[in-house]
Amino acid sequence: MAKHGKKYLAALAKVDSQKVYSAAEAVALAKETSITKFDSTIEVHLRTTLDSRQADQQLRDVVVLPHGLGKTVRVLVFSQGEGAAAARAAGADMVADDDESLKKIEGGMLDFDVAIATPDAMGKVGRLGRVLGPRGLMPNPKAGTVVPAQDVERAIKEAKAGRVEFRLDKTNNIHVIIGKASFDAGKLLENYAALMDAINKARPSGAKGNFIKHITIASTMGPGVKVDPNENIGGSR
Repeated sequence: MAKHGKKYLAALAKVDSQKVYSAAEAVALAKETSITKFDSTIEVHLRTTLDSRQADQQLRDVVVLPHGLGKTVRVLVFSQGEGAAAARAAGADMVADDDESLKKIEGGMLDFDVAIATPDAMGKVGRLGRVLGPRGLMPNPKAGTVVPAQDVERAIKEAKAGRVEFRLDKTNNIHVIIGKASFDAGKLLENYAALMDAINKARPSGAKGNFIKHITIASTMGPGVKVDPNENIGGSR
């Protein structure tokens, strides 16, 4: 078992492992128990009763967090013609509209956080699946990252403002960042409420009862704080 340092143990001592906290208490504790020298992220981890192998129990969607993520989001747009021009005008950090830029990405140039594509570029983007897929960067209509040329500007603004994707992984868990430890606790709570509202609205048709079994909030490398999954927060239930 890995040995933890004094800072972690001191932070851990502040969390009652037997207690299930309210979201407001958990957010405050996650901030208080942040132990990194850098501004750590605050993460939400959800364990569900869903089965990712079942078609009617898939869960994947996006949410625009009201207070963003507290970081600069670098956006790449795959497009051509009108879409590429709109992307440049809207402040995309990179626009891949020729073979040279596609080859750079295929070779491992991945200096971006979000990839957006217009439908006319998806044929070429498809060949980059082996590079983009494992890193969660493949544009996808469900995630709101495949959009018509006229919607490119909106998609870029949302990505930079704090649009995050959430999805069920192979272990039937969901992991989402809701901000930074430096955020005001109230803003983190509002981001959390927006996330939970979106997850519940994206409830799969095959979900039974309360499909969210356990929720934990933690800072990067900090101890996990259990949150009441049945708490009605911000209309999330």
